Amino acid sequence: MKAIIAEKPSVAREIASLLGATEKQDGYLTGNGYEVTWALGHLVTLAMPEDYGVQGFQREALPILPDPFLLTVRKIKKDKSHVPDSGALKQLKIIEQVIGRCDSIIVATDAGREGELIFRYIYEYLNCRKPFERLWISSLTEKAIKQGLDNLKAGSDFDGLYRAGQGRSRADWLVGINASQALSISAGRGVYSLGRVQTPTLALICKRYVENKDFTVKKYFHVQLEHRKDFVDFKSLSKTKWDDKKLADDTLKSVQRAGIATVTAVANKTVSEQPPLLFDLTGLQKEANKRAFYTAEETLNIAQSLYEKKFITYPRTGSKYIPEDMWAEIPVLVRALETRISCKEAVEKLKWIRFNKRIVNDVKVTDHHGLLITEKIPSGLSTNENVIYDMIAHRLLEALSPACSKEITDIGLQASHYDFTLKGCKILEAGWRGIRKNFTDDDSEPVQELPELEVGDELKIKEASVLEKKTKPPGLYTETSLLSAMENAGKEVDNEDGRKALKDIGIGTPATRASIIETLFKRDYIRREKKSLVPTDKGLQVYGVVKDKRISDVGMTAEWEMVLQKIENNEADATVFLKDMEAYATSVTRELLDMNIVKENQPGLTCPKCKSHQLLIWNKIVKCPDEACGWIQFRNVCGVQLSLSDIENLVRNGKTNLIKGMKSKSGRKFNAYITMNDKGETTFEFENKKPKRK
Repeated sequence: MKAIIAEKPSVAREIASLLGATEKQDGYLTGNGYEVTWALGHLVTLAMPEDYGVQGFQREALPILPDPFLLTVRKIKKDKSHVPDSGALKQLKIIEQVIGRCDSIIVATDAGREGELIFRYIYEYLNCRKPFERLWISSLTEKAIKQGLDNLKAGSDFDGLYRAGQGRSRADWLVGINASQALSISAGRGVYSLGRVQTPTLALICKRYVENKDFTVKKYFHVQLEHRKDFVDFKSLSKTKWDDKKLADDTLKSVQRAGIATVTAVANKTVSEQPPLLFDLTGLQKEANKRAFYTAEETLNIAQSLYEKKFITYPRTGSKYIPEDMWAEIPVLVRALETRISCKEAVEKLKWIRFNKRIVNDVKVTDHHGLLITEKIPSGLSTNENVIYDMIAHRLLEALSPACSKEITDIGLQASHYDFTLKGCKILEAGWRGIRKNFTDDDSEPVQELPELEVGDELKIKEASVLEKKTKPPGLYTETSLLSAMENAGKEVDNEDGRKALKDIGIGTPATRASIIETLFKRDYIRREKKSLVPTDKGLQVYGVVKDKRISDVGMTAEWEMVLQKIENNEADATVFLKDMEAYATSVTRELLDMNIVKENQPGLTCPKCKSHQLLIWNKIVKCPDEACGWIQFRNVCGVQLSLSDIENLVRNGKTNLIKGMKSKSGRKFNAYITMNDKGETTFEFENKKPKRK
């Protein structure tokens, strides 16, 4: 009898059906010599400080360095403590019984670092010693599962993957538990959360936000000329930009008097623009955020759903390539798309073209290859699933297309001794851009088509004007640009040698970046303003404390990711990594304990009800510390977060500034002041509106 452990019930059912294990039992399926069960995610996790007999949030107890680390059944928060999850306890008992009845195990958890960790922690917690093999597949189609079962891999082949997962898990525990408790102790009010990857990511967002807000906008001026030749209208722009508008105006007058611009230079070059590679998960998340405004978490969830329905390959991939032995399967996938209306036109364009083989690279395929569709063409998908599926399908068709060939023309003009330039673009071969039907990138300047121009040609100036422009601050992060920054975090390293070493190293992994961003939302450290990610008061407060500390060092976090990759490839020692992380956690903890949060950011306010105690100001509430008094003010009022200045005005002056954009229970937006009487009771005061004219 063989036991099979999947990560989710849906996957277990697929495998059991293929193997003939169709008899349903409580928590598993059985038949034909197999018992197939599932893990329901992380059933077993690292123990919490109280499991070691250490009471949390005590200065003298830090740093907490478990030796050895203990495992425990997954816990959930109940009241003010954590208790074992009853569902996890039940399923773990079922797994133990299934394994006990079997001679060996087939590991069928997701084929990645976390999937490996899920099984190994269960295996270790149950003190299991039975032999196990690994089912390593990249899609859940019947064909892929059968091939995987026919080619099971030795469990020991994935020891490096497990050690990397275990190292990541322990490192996050050491840094997260110790740093969070140290910061909360230093703050003296509320509970704060820090993390090995979470905090550098917050630092990226806050640093960009501060740079954006502190940026001094400056005006500058160009002179623009409008021309017409051979019935084509086009524009040129002065090479010089002026800070002084008077100088630009003087140039304009001189050019207008001349009335003619002479072509002084013509440079043509042909550019071959290669098609994009396949999506990895981060690439898909960036594209979905840019085009459909999906969050990274939403995109991952949609992709995971498509994977479990057998329509795409494993989504948590960090590769954009496929191995050589998969190339023969690609034409089958393309032909399958002929039946999908949204892809039919693009497939027709590819039909008679030799496929571009740029996506084939054995060396650059990591645990999983780039995202592909499967032969199973979907129907009955939700709107969101259709959007993500079509992105993946069209990216495959683009990747197989030839390069886009363009002729780029740079023209130099002179008018009244002033130099002007213009650029033109002519598509010679549409190539992959014909699939996309977009011939410029979204973030690039539109390029105009030009008539034939030669040196010496004189162009009449139809119109001339001064353009006023402004310098732009660094853009606030969107999820798209933040994912790029996380993916390329090594570029943030100050010294050149470090940048080269970490060139392709990010913080987090494709599989975890979405959850890191979501954690920042859950902690109330960041919020969305339209598409931008901006820090909350609490997020900025934490950043103010940690911005110069090691825990916010993006480069150092990227270095840890590089070491984890080496452990995965059996090129680094996990024991050494753990010792380094213990030293790092100790250093970070001491840094945080040796300081206090800059409390001048928070006003010292006296309770408006009892008039005796200083208020505790937290991110979600403001309250009197005296339970007998019990005064409390929630900071989120009708969907709007009250700022520190709002709270200060309310308590000190009895009235906030006008709060805009609040929502009533019916969903209607309104603006109002919040006022407070001498008993600390609040109410709305609506702004005076001018009567409408009849």
